[in-house]
Amino acid sequence: MSPFTGSAARTADWEHLRVRFDDGVATVTLARPEKLNALTFGGYADLRDLLAELSRERAVRALVLAGEGRGFCSGGDVDEIIGATLSLDTAQLLDFNRMTGQVVRAIRECPFPVVAAVHGVAAGAGAVLALAADFRIADPSARFAFLFTRVGLSGGDMGAAYLLPRVVGLGHATRLLMLGDPARAPEAERIGLISELTEEGRADEAAQALARRLADGPALAHAQTKALLTAELDMPLAASVELDASTQALLMNGADYAEFHAAFTEKRPPKWQGR
Repeated sequence: MSPFTGSAARTADWEHLRVRFDDGVATVTLARPEKLNALTFGGYADLRDLLAELSRERAVRALVLAGEGRGFCSGGDVDEIIGATLSLDTAQLLDFNRMTGQVVRAIRECPFPVVAAVHGVAAGAGAVLALAADFRIADPSARFAFLFTRVGLSGGDMGAAYLLPRVVGLGHATRLLMLGDPARAPEAERIGLISELTEEGRADEAAQALARRLADGPALAHAQTKALLTAELDMPLAASVELDASTQALLMNGADYAEFHAAFTEKRPPKWQGR
């Protein structure tokens, strides 16, 4: 995403999110604990707009996405989303569904790694938000449930039918998306849906540690790795290796590549500059 902005300043307050910054690490917490962090129209829009702002600023080098209270996110609010959409016309429904997809695209396309810290329920849209992250750190209470068919909708919502087979394979994705059965933490780890399984109550702490490690590393190398992982999902090998070659040639002209050699020669840790 282009770093060039208009005259508007960064949004200071978000109604549906809590946002904290700590030396390159942003922590975004879904903040409706009384509703298990169920998403509303405004919640989706806030996530979409926040990720766009952070992507343009280039001050964030890693982001933790977490949920306040007893769970990560229970999906779309039954009254404020499902009930409300029953009165919308087709054009309005298309706008809404495009917006939810824009959130997933923003997570996949932002130029920094996203770490989902999952405890308790990650259901429906909440499961897809976690799925879209680069890393999913979860404790034993975590359970992932793609519930879209349970409400009479397609399991392929918000890009789930694209992303999930690429994470867990077609067989597991078909079962999870078609049946809507929950994958609890042990199974989710076994099929590759969880990046790291922590001790009970330690998911947030472990996610912060990983985000700090990422933020302290070579940010441009991380950004380009993420971009290639996303771009090359549907590329033939010849196009992929050509894109890899072009990317490496650019990074070899970067400050971080030269800094690694200097640090190695001087027997000291690298001082990464992210460029």
